[in-house]
Amino acid sequence: MHFCMNEYFAHETAVIDEGCKIGNGTKIWHFSHVMSGCTIGESCNIGQNVVVSPDVTLGRNVKVQNNVSIYTGVICEDDVFLGPSMVFTNVINPRSAVSRKDCYRRTLVMQGASIGANATVVCGHDIGRYALIGAGAVVTKNIPDYALVVGNPARQMGWVSEYGCKLKFDNEGFATCPESGQKYKLENGKVTRIG
Repeated sequence: MHFCMNEYFAHETAVIDEGCKIGNGTKIWHFSHVMSGCTIGESCNIGQNVVVSPDVTLGRNVKVQNNVSIYTGVICEDDVFLGPSMVFTNVINPRSAVSRKDCYRRTLVMQGASIGANATVVCGHDIGRYALIGAGAVVTKNIPDYALVVGNPARQMGWVSEYGCKLKFDNEGFATCPESGQKYKLENGKVTRIG
């Protein structure tokens, strides 16, 4: 184990290529590989056997569980959670014999979103702020802020708070998070936090 000059931790079996920017307080665990050109924010946790491909950006306080590959084209904003063995793609029609390195599609995972274990996110889609993607879901379209989605293909089953609690809206479109007391409004198919 060793500490680097800018005060992040990397296990001795981790491989960190030249040209990476890694924030203070970040931890990179066993057998993980951070490739060139990556930007990893402060206080992130990169689990065991994770690959962060070239030019990926992870915001502050991103939690990456074991066995996740984050491919070029993926951007994770602050406070994102990536569950164990979840999968990103970055090419819509991959072929072994056809190079498509110029065809990578962007995937944006917005602030506070969580993606469950063994879920798959097909490239070219945005995951909204504080959305919750259930374990094993297959995301094939954009996901709205605060949406709860499950299944294959992923379908919306409701709304969640910033704490990840299911929201129950009254007839006027108001809901309160049972854990935090935060208040939300559902209007025109969109949820916003109002207090």
